[in-house]
Amino acid sequence: MRRLLAGLVLVLAAAGSTGKVSAMKIQKPRLDLRATPRVAFSPANVLLTAELVGGDEVEEFYCPALEWSWGDGGKSVQESDCPPFEAGAELARHFSAEHGYRHAGEYEITIRLRRASRSLAMASARVNVRPGLGDISPD
Repeated sequence: MRRLLAGLVLVLAAAGSTGKVSAMKIQKPRLDLRATPRVAFSPANVLLTAELVGGDEVEEFYCPALEWSWGDGGKSVQESDCPPFEAGAELARHFSAEHGYRHAGEYEITIRLRRASRSLAMASARVNVRPGLGDISPD
């Protein structure tokens, strides 16, 4: 009963002084990306952590495909096999991957969340790999 009353109060508050109930705007989450380490010596393994921050639990962001672009010409795609979306389903909000860089350089790493060939969100991070022992990277 309390839930019903709380929902009624929320609807009445949304109606405001006009008495008309308007649709509440759904907030989409934002995608952040962190690289660890951001500066390393070659060869280097870098851990990437992406996170959906804020926003509502909307079906559009449920079970997305992940497309990683490593900045060195390589790409990876990960698709998940998820059960159908149901009201109240929680979004996966944390994604991670690891990538190795054999040569020195500055790399921009990008992650895209996709659903049905449509880009939902994108984030990027930079990694600076400096020459390590035995690195034969061109200057």
